[in-house]
Amino acid sequence: MSTPSTAALSPLYRAIWRWHFYAGLLVLPFLLNLAVTGGIYLFKDELNSLIYARYLHVEPQAEAQLSPDDIMARAQTALPGTATSFLPPDAADASAVVTIKSDAGKQRVYVDPYSGDVLGVLDDGGAARSPIMLLIRKIHSLDYFGWLANRVIELVAGWAVVLVVSGIYLWWPRNKGVGVYKIRSGAVKRPFWRDLHAVTGLYTGAFIVFLAITGLPWSGFWGDKVNAYVNQAGIGYPTGYWENVPVSTVPMKDAMTAVNWTLENAPMPESTPTGAPAFSLARAIATFDQLGMAKGYAIDLPQNPEGVYTASVYPDSIADERIIHLDQYNGKILFDAGFKDLGAGGKAIEWGVSVHMGQEFGLVNQLVMAAACLAIVLMCVSAIVMWWKRRPAGSLGAPRYPSDYRVAKGAILILAILGIVFPLVGLSILVALAIDFMIPRDWRTKTA
Repeated sequence: MSTPSTAALSPLYRAIWRWHFYAGLLVLPFLLNLAVTGGIYLFKDELNSLIYARYLHVEPQAEAQLSPDDIMARAQTALPGTATSFLPPDAADASAVVTIKSDAGKQRVYVDPYSGDVLGVLDDGGAARSPIMLLIRKIHSLDYFGWLANRVIELVAGWAVVLVVSGIYLWWPRNKGVGVYKIRSGAVKRPFWRDLHAVTGLYTGAFIVFLAITGLPWSGFWGDKVNAYVNQAGIGYPTGYWENVPVSTVPMKDAMTAVNWTLENAPMPESTPTGAPAFSLARAIATFDQLGMAKGYAIDLPQNPEGVYTASVYPDSIADERIIHLDQYNGKILFDAGFKDLGAGGKAIEWGVSVHMGQEFGLVNQLVMAAACLAIVLMCVSAIVMWWKRRPAGSLGAPRYPSDYRVAKGAILILAILGIVFPLVGLSILVALAIDFMIPRDWRTKTA
């Protein structure tokens, strides 16, 4: 963000500016990736409907739809294998979807529920509901590049908070030319880019912090630790639901098409075999409908004698989020919980995730989050331009090292707090500080 004249730079200001510079240098490419892929994923339903229209939409007919079991049989005839999930049509013009596991992996078969005609087969998209959106989601979280790359997301989120906090400090009015509230026009190019960077950050900083914090539940380290803490503290999923229910050692996230963050590590309940065959898919759907499941739910099918019928739905309104597990033999409700049943911690995180994904407040939510993503892109581009214009030839162009680092205790305190809240960020801060202190003084001058 904008800076006062070189002569006016205090050691504290110089230290924070230096950390702001290095934080940006570290996370800029990752922030660009998060902003672009996140902005696309906000509109996954609209894009899926457009790209995969011939798979998802059918012509409504006057006659009744085929039974779910008939539809599943048609799908397995077209693609032999084990059916793992079923998505009932959620509208008169919607297809039915059967996920089948075969030697080729999991694939989705799209079936016209009136005629039974197979509309096509696609690789399983999971919660993203299409191969393209699944790819976008994996690139967004860096899952596509392995578990180690996924850990980088936590670092990026934590350092994004560092960037916002330090950027606001650098912007804060203290001298002439600092603290602008609008982009100034003029012949000089650098102030324009500086103002674009500072003003955009000023008005969108809170949204960027929100996106960073609400994105962390998906991170491999921080997300798992917070999930365990929230549930152990009794403010996550309703533990009382397991008192009289047989459960397996398999977590819900490994057995379901999609599960909310709070329950992903909760155990799957088990059916009690009676010697009788499992009841039909049609009966399971009738039960879920009678229990008032919101439209658009997915059903995970029993995969073994102890398996259960599971319906889960994550609609735009978080209040309608719900999971139901049924014993496959007698239809007994083993688990039935929705958003209203979660503890305060679970509700706060689930609500944040819903808003993060642009779901909770409809189109307005999507547009606001998309604007935040665009702001991140603008800030990254303006940062690159500013750095390129100001860096001396043959130098990194980093802000000069403060002459007396002892006066920067305020900056160190802020970084320490962030390091405690975000452990991986704290570790990276310690590494960066060690490197910064070990660099010979004459090298610091050369790189500044």
